[in-house]
Amino acid sequence: MIKVTHRGSFKHMEKFLQRMKRKEHLKILEKYGPIGVAALKSATPVESSETANAWAYNIVEEKGFYSIVWRNTHEVKRTPVAILLQFGHGTRQGGFVRGRDFINPAIRPVFDQIAANMWKEVTR
Repeated sequence: MIKVTHRGSFKHMEKFLQRMKRKEHLKILEKYGPIGVAALKSATPVESSETANAWAYNIVEEKGFYSIVWRNTHEVKRTPVAILLQFGHGTRQGGFVRGRDFINPAIRPVFDQIAANMWKEVTR
């Protein structure tokens, strides 16, 4: 036989579970979607500003898993320009244009803010 005893209440646990049920944590993700778009837009190398202005986001919800997906819709001949800028690309003359890591430094502070706020949400 197993016997379990406890003191106090489950009030904090119940509040947390109610917030999760109401999906209040998604409000935090919704807050950071536009912040990430702004960070990516300002960090994107600008020649014509088409790529910088083509950032967007959406919240993805799968079986108990939530994420923010940032995407850039600017393409030339079905090739995503942001990827070419990030990683580099070959030229028609046989040369290579070196990529510039602009995505990771731009979005890292946003990830850090999301992690901090989600931790506060879970522990409050």
